[in-house]
Amino acid sequence: MPINFNKAEFVLSAASPEQFIRDGRKQIAFAGRSNVGKSSVINRLLNRKNLAHVGASPGKTTQINYFLIDEKLYLVDLPGYGYAKVSKSERDRWGKLMENYFQSSGLIDLGVLIVDARHKPTADDVTMCDFFRTDGCPMLVVANKLDKLKRSELEHNLALIRETLDMDETEILVPFSAEKGDGKEQLLGHIKAFCE
Repeated sequence: MPINFNKAEFVLSAASPEQFIRDGRKQIAFAGRSNVGKSSVINRLLNRKNLAHVGASPGKTTQINYFLIDEKLYLVDLPGYGYAKVSKSERDRWGKLMENYFQSSGLIDLGVLIVDARHKPTADDVTMCDFFRTDGCPMLVVANKLDKLKRSELEHNLALIRETLDMDETEILVPFSAEKGDGKEQLLGHIKAFCE
């Protein structure tokens, strides 16, 4: 079943577990730090400028946002972690929401962890990676902000990401630039292969 990623619509922002969508369609969950460009990656994949809201300041995604793709599957934009300048109670609320999402069996079919290609993954990135693995969920890692790296730094940085996240050679790491579109076809290819 070919999937048309240009046919995308925003469906719902879930603020509580009761609102999680459970309609049997596959769900591909995008996770990453608040300032890693998660919404920009989603927008680039879907050829849209502002479908996923890109905040001027990090931490704007405060709920779990569902985008329906071609009536066939959901891209799920999870709240960013680790940076947002919000109150502790708000951070705790997001944490609880994320925990509930991960603990609700059968929701996540594929995890997409977005990290910053310029830096060693943070402790929060490692925790998120472990969340996907513990869940038994297939996962791929996207190293975003490729356009901000010198070509000479790329190999070393990708090796550091693999090492820090303890990735074996079978696990997929996609160098990506939401800004320029590098890696888009590769990432879409992996998502399509997984879904079809």
